[in-house]
Amino acid sequence: MKMYGNWRSAAAFRVRIALNLKGIAYEEVFLDLDAGDQHKPDFLKINPQGAVPALFDGDGPPLTQSLAILDYLEETRPGVPLLPEEPRARARARSLAQVVACDTHPLYVPRVRTFLMEHYGLPRERMLEFLRNAFTTGLKTLETRVSTEPGTGRFCQGDAVSHADLCLISLWVGTGIFGIETTPYPTVKRIAEELLALDAVARAHPLRQPGAPAS
Repeated sequence: MKMYGNWRSAAAFRVRIALNLKGIAYEEVFLDLDAGDQHKPDFLKINPQGAVPALFDGDGPPLTQSLAILDYLEETRPGVPLLPEEPRARARARSLAQVVACDTHPLYVPRVRTFLMEHYGLPRERMLEFLRNAFTTGLKTLETRVSTEPGTGRFCQGDAVSHADLCLISLWVGTGIFGIETTPYPTVKRIAEELLALDAVARAHPLRQPGAPAS
């Protein structure tokens, strides 16, 4: 497989973890988003949205959108499952994943931040307030659910890693990058620490990818 990504992309991070957990060999082409690689004609032929990740599996057309890619990997490489078998548990794992991928992450991606500053004249500090609100709203929702719902175990859904965890950790890592206070989210923190201890997650970590700033 071949994936187009970027070190700081939360969406690419999710897919990278899944590939590692499933033991799938892949090559990652890292785009320089600050230089605008995602808007160049060659990449727009791959993903007209100008966003990463984009995944090639053999000679087929590229796959885009991280949750769709995760579902594809689950359906075509089920050997290491990342969703529970029981329908209600599977729905809960997907629901938790979507809290991050659908309702939180889209609010703070670079193209939204840039639009707010360039088209509405939003000062950088006000933009950061907007970003932090998106983070804290998502974290508060996750904390409430994983700390009170009976499906939670070692991870978001039981004791096995699921799509929910891939999304949770992609949000959690961003808290360090953007300086988000995490004290109010102890259960999310516990799960995140369990995940960060896994080799598949550690190898996929944004700060371990080409182009990432030195720690």
